[in-house]
Amino acid sequence: MRNSLKVAKWEIKRNMTNKSFIISLLLTPILFMVFFFVPSLFSGNDTEDIVNVYIHDELNLYSEIERIVEERELTTWNLEKTDLEETAMEEQAASSEGTVYIALTEAGLEQGKMNMYMSDDIEEHFLYESSILEEPLRQLQMEQIGLTAEQKAAIANPITLEPVMIEHADSNEAITAEEAGADPLKRIIPGAFAGIILFSIVMTGMMIFQSASQEKKEKVAEIILSSLTPTELMQGKIIGYFVLGITQVLAWMIFIVPLVIWKLDIPIMEYLLVPETILLLLIAFAGYFLFAAIFVGLGATVEELTATSNFQGMVMMLPFLPFIFIGPIISDPSGIIAKVGTYIPVTSPGILLIRLSMLEEWPWVEIIIALAVLAISIWLFMKLAGKIFKIGILMYGKNATPKEIWKWMWT
Repeated sequence: MRNSLKVAKWEIKRNMTNKSFIISLLLTPILFMVFFFVPSLFSGNDTEDIVNVYIHDELNLYSEIERIVEERELTTWNLEKTDLEETAMEEQAASSEGTVYIALTEAGLEQGKMNMYMSDDIEEHFLYESSILEEPLRQLQMEQIGLTAEQKAAIANPITLEPVMIEHADSNEAITAEEAGADPLKRIIPGAFAGIILFSIVMTGMMIFQSASQEKKEKVAEIILSSLTPTELMQGKIIGYFVLGITQVLAWMIFIVPLVIWKLDIPIMEYLLVPETILLLLIAFAGYFLFAAIFVGLGATVEELTATSNFQGMVMMLPFLPFIFIGPIISDPSGIIAKVGTYIPVTSPGILLIRLSMLEEWPWVEIIIALAVLAISIWLFMKLAGKIFKIGILMYGKNATPKEIWKWMWT
């Protein structure tokens, strides 16, 4: 293990000073910020445009409207009183920009309809915002009818139907309506976070393939293997690229997480600092070690990257296999396809993360079985990769065929 750690340290140092790795490290958060802000730049600041709202107030509601606008934080409303008669409002609005005239009249209250004259550049979202005027108008209407305070309270709080419990389709347990309506972000954000880590470190792990192939091509492996064993070299590479992948993710998160918190106003850290995140990260790390074993063993069989066979190219696509089944999994996270994919080693990490991000109640028996399958698979793949690596790294002149690789695995 000591020699493996030395190899890991060497791989980390070599890549940390590599220009392409540094560019990738810095370019990803920059691209994220560009995609985050550029669409809003092109769409302009229409939603932030100030709207001049003129109130013709015959009902003495202006101060109440001011209070409501302030409480609702409608910062785009520039509220003002006007003595302009309703007959002139339409003409005035037509010749203005960003202007709304609202006639709060006695006649309108009796008819149950208040006219609102808007210039043609007013966005549709203003119509939804203007619904705040309904509350004070309704209160005034009830006062004029002569309703008591109790009657007003009863009208203001209508009776609603609320389900008390929901029966699970696949169990006899019942959950309350409050539990059923729990914030889905509590499940989605930890799952998405673990998924990003899995994807990032697996993509970094693919560099093992290139590293092993490059050392073989340049015949550096012979020199390295004179002072350590092929197993130590392989383990060192896997550990080194794991650290590089985690470093890359942490660097990205330092940029991206504060940006998302600021822009979307989502308490991401509150959602991430939960025990479930630990299990999701464990699944992501298990996925990395599984695929890293495949990549490092496969990389030792390739002499020229440009001459990689169809077989080797197909194996490199294994981490993306869960995306083929993403439709059925999302539509039914407890369906037969999702369950079967949970127990297949190469699809288990991705499918587990998707399922656990969607399910209200986690299937612990399935999770434990899947983790056991992953642990056994990682051990087996490491053993087989070690055998392939030991022979393949010292074979020159051609790429290994699937038949040769199969033979090395069982010798």
